[in-house]
Amino acid sequence: MDSTKSKPTNRDLSEQIKEVTKDTHVRAENTQLMLNYQKGQITLPQYKLLLCSLYEIYRALEDELDKNSGHPGVEPIYFPQELARLEPLERDLEYFFGPQWRKRVTVPAATLRYTERLREIGSSNPKLLVAHAYTRYLGDLSGGQVLGKITQKTMGLSNTEGVAFFSFPAVTSPHRFKQLYRSRMNSIELTEEERRKVLDEAVRAFELNIEVFDDLQRMLSITEGASGDGGKGKAPTTPLTITRSAVAQFTLGVCAALVTVGMGVYAH
Repeated sequence: MDSTKSKPTNRDLSEQIKEVTKDTHVRAENTQLMLNYQKGQITLPQYKLLLCSLYEIYRALEDELDKNSGHPGVEPIYFPQELARLEPLERDLEYFFGPQWRKRVTVPAATLRYTERLREIGSSNPKLLVAHAYTRYLGDLSGGQVLGKITQKTMGLSNTEGVAFFSFPAVTSPHRFKQLYRSRMNSIELTEEERRKVLDEAVRAFELNIEVFDDLQRMLSITEGASGDGGKGKAPTTPLTITRSAVAQFTLGVCAALVTVGMGVYAH
């Protein structure tokens, strides 16, 4: 994967990432799952899977950011009070599934590859975490309000119940905060080799995301109607199940993992 075949001339890391991920960004937004979500064509069982998916992604990312918070490649972009998503996701999951939500859903194999990559670079090369943190958090800030409204309307939800993930109460101005985040990110000192690796990692992040989108779309097709859950705040009476043939395609686990959904989520 050579993301730097056409090297951007701007020396700001944020602009360079935007340039090298342009094509994969478009591909991610045009996966079938994303298109359906943007049209409001998402069911309650699907949304529950997405929430669990997001939890697993952010659990890995935020664990590694916490562990490396003092690293010179992480400290400038470490904003746990403003950005951390685990607690809001836990509230959303408990609203839908109850206290036993961790035991209820399945995980696509592509998700394991993505979370394993986050933990790998957290241990071996923490500077690469900036590529994932920037893509995820600034995308969430860009698309969160729009996606929250789409979700509320589609799911028939009221107030913030079930959509806490999309809210950033500690960020009073998303626009100003994104400017601050880019400035802090661009201040990270990188050698030319390190910069190339960060740019490659940003492209890799989008590729991993696309793989998860595709895996989850297949998973949702296989499990369509399996939960039979029509309620908004109650867990289904039995866990979601998949057929033996599906086991060959997906690895079972505690929770499904998916990258943030919808338009604007990957906005730079």
